[in-house]
This record gives sequence, C-alpha cells and structure tokens, in this order.
Amino acid sequence: MASDENTVMDIDLSDTEFWSRSLADREAAFAELRAQPRPRFYAEPDLSEIGFPPGAGYYALVRHADVVEASRNAEVFCSSWGGATNIADMPTEFAQYFGSLINMDDPEHARLRRIVSRAFTPKMTGRIESDVRRIAAGLVDAIAERGECDFVAEVAARLPLIVICDMMGIPSSRHQFVIDRSVRILGGFDPEFLTDPAGIGSRMLGAANELVELVTDLAAHRREHPTEDLVSVLVNADVDGERLTHQEIASFFILLVVAGNETTRNAIAHGLTLLTHNPDQRQLWLADFERHAPTAVEEIVRISSPVIFMRRRATRDHVMNGMRYRRGDKVLLFYWSANRDESVFPDAARFDIRRQPNPQVGFGGPGPHFCLGAHLARREITAAFRELLARLPDISAGEPEPLLGSSFINGIKRLPCEFTPTAARTGARRR
Repeated sequence: MASDENTVMDIDLSDTEFWSRSLADREAAFAELRAQPRPRFYAEPDLSEIGFPPGAGYYALVRHADVVEASRNAEVFCSSWGGATNIADMPTEFAQYFGSLINMDDPEHARLRRIVSRAFTPKMTGRIESDVRRIAAGLVDAIAERGECDFVAEVAARLPLIVICDMMGIPSSRHQFVIDRSVRILGGFDPEFLTDPAGIGSRMLGAANELVELVTDLAAHRREHPTEDLVSVLVNADVDGERLTHQEIASFFILLVVAGNETTRNAIAHGLTLLTHNPDQRQLWLADFERHAPTAVEEIVRISSPVIFMRRRATRDHVMNGMRYRRGDKVLLFYWSANRDESVFPDAARFDIRRQPNPQVGFGGPGPHFCLGAHLARREITAAFRELLARLPDISAGEPEPLLGSSFINGIKRLPCEFTPTAARTGARRR
C-alpha cells in the first residue's frame, strides 16, 4: 500500500477498534507508519475510569532500528517511570502486583535479575527438557484419537502453563485457576470480557491478588520445607547476601504466568496457523524436524510477535535516528511492527522457516530487558511442534475466532483444529 497522509491520519493506535481489525489490516497500517519520515505521536487512551491517570501521549516506534536502539539504551529509555507494560502510568495499587523485573531499571532490576536468573540459564532450562517433552507428549496423547479440538484450550495454553506451574511447584488441581486469572489480567479490555467497564481495574487487581495469595502461601511453606521446585530456589536464594521478599517472589510469579504463559501459548497457536496456511513450510519441517527447528521457532516468534509492544520513557533529552525526544516523553516499542520491517527482513510478510539472519525482537530487543525466559520458550515451542508434526502430521487450523481485543498481546482466544486420529492413520498404513 502506498504511503498516503490521509490514510496515515486515519490510523489511531490508541483506539480499541484498531486492535479489533484483522491481522492483514494491522500489517497494512504499520507498513504505512514505517514509511513515514519520523515516528507519529498519539494521544493516550482514556483509562481514568479504571484509575489510570491521563497522560500527555506517546511516540510509536515502529521501525526495527528505533526499537533496537531504544532497547539497548536503557539509561535513556527507562522502564520504571510509570511502568513498561501499559501506556498510561501505572497506579500504585497496580505496581505492587505488576512491578516485577519488566517494570524496573537498574540497580533494582540488576539485583532481582541476578537472583532469579539462576533458574533461567540455558543450563538450567536444559535440565527440564525431558519434562517439557513429557508434558507436550501428554497433551498430544489427550487429543490424538479425537480428530479435532480447540487447539488453544487443549494444547497451546496448557503446555507453558503446566511447565511453569510444575517448575513453581503449583499442584495440577490449581492449573485452571492460574489460567483463568491470567486471562482475566490480560483480557480485561476484550469485548468478550468487557461486561462492566468500570470494574476492569478491580477484576485485574482481584485476579492478581488471588495469584499472590497462592504463591505467597507456597513460598512460606517452601522456606521451611524446601523441595527442588523454583519457589524453593527463589525463596532460599542468597546471592551475595541478597534475598527475595515474598512480595518480589509473588510479583515474579505473576510475570511468569502472565508473560511467560500467554506469550508462549500465542506463539504456538499462531505457529499452527502459519503451518496450515503455508503447506510447503510444513513439508519442509516434516522432512527434517531437528535441522529446521531452531530457525523455524525464531520465524514463528517473528511473525506472531506475541507481545505487541513495551513502553519506555525518556530520562533526558536525547536524539535517536534523527528524532529529538524530550525528558519525560513516552515511546512505545512496537515489536510486532519491527518484526515486519522490510529494510531488515526481505519479503517480510513471507513465512520462511529457513530465514537467516533473523534478528527478530519477539523476545524484546537487545539490552537488559531481553526476555529472561527466552530459552525456555524456545524449548516449549520446539517440543510442541515436535510432538504434533511427528504424531499428527496433518493437523490443520481452522479459522480462529476474533483475536484478543488487546493492543498488548497478539492473542488467539480459540482455534479449532482437525487431524486424522492416530488409530485411523496407523490402520491406513497397515492396510
């Protein structure tokens, strides 16, 4: 689509209606924005009804170069001044639940990351590889003879949730409880859940408080009776004399179940849709799964970009890529758009599991806020498609229901899928 000022003026990233559009419409809109000579400035959505203060607006960073540079320069573009996961500044009552790593800057960020990173090194996540494979296999076992299912509810949502809960020591009887509270936190503005606009804030805080109570009770028990789970590691971690408080552990748990669970589930769901719509790429991956898995996963994350944006705020006047920002200016780093930047990704709209290089920013740009759980997410996505393609090679996605009405998460709420049941396929081979 050619650049046209009137078309660009019609694009309002703060309008909830924009995020109800199809992915194709979003792609066209962001292509228009990337073609502009400088980032556009937007008024903030009015969230006063749920307790968020009005703000002065923000610049939309939609080019790969801007997103990468702002990510690297955390001293100038900070996360803690008002929060990184929302456009409006985060009220105090929200910060106590959602004020974990993602909304911190150094030195607090470095301290907390130094302690919790012990559980998310490649070596540590490698140790749970067998657990991830086992969980993925069990989920495929549960659907293999049915021929159809809601892929999100029964596979994509459950895999990362079970992995995280198992890591934390949350019993299986509480898994659905965690899923429900996670959806309530991230899906509050979706029309399906928007039955009472004035009650969004209280529902989000209520869900967060219930998650805090769950993990706080567990942390108190693990301090006295440690096991090998992640809560035990965190509650008893002592790095250079530093320990986590129960509130810090609770906030970190919310970050894990909301960011870690929701983002990985949506990467897996979008991945099945991509393979369905690109049968040549499915066949290529089927022919040599292990060879193509690393690049295929990166490409799924690039195209799906489960986290659409993060927010930063300028700590001082600064010039970046020819644009002057003033102290206090808000900028939104639109990963979803950066991952489609034609100047970085040739034929950016094409799904190519062999794409190299692939400097995608779906796990965040380079710098201190690069996703702590990226190694784990890659293993989960790989495990999911290893089982699916090996055992249900013809699995295909139907038309998804409307995307989650969110400017923050590129979410698929429900995704019907079909496949040949294992017994039928085995019987056909025998005949």
